[in-house]
Amino acid sequence: MRLVHRRNGDHTTLAKTVETADSLISKTRGLMFRRDVPDDYALVFRFNDADRHSLHMLFVPFDIDALWIIGGEVRKKKRLSAWTGIGFGMADTIVELPAGAAEDIEPGDLVELDE
Repeated sequence: MRLVHRRNGDHTTLAKTVETADSLISKTRGLMFRRDVPDDYALVFRFNDADRHSLHMLFVPFDIDALWIIGGEVRKKKRLSAWTGIGFGMADTIVELPAGAAEDIEPGDLVELDE
């Protein structure tokens, strides 16, 4: 499984190491208590419906890029600071990436799991 960024007919691989947080426990834990993540890593939170979802950085000691996605389309992108970052947005999928990995992504772009 990999995470792919698509724009204007082009595509790039954002992450080759992809974890999904599908259970309540894995969604609650997220990246908490990890020291770091690989450069080609993504944590994907999938929800049943688009709704307002939040992220916090409590016990996450490194910055991340977060994407709020509906139907594959990026609706919001935000850099979250270690320990203190917080973000909210409408999404049916949220993706957490290492800081800087989402630099070329803009709202309206497509980001999808290629399984």
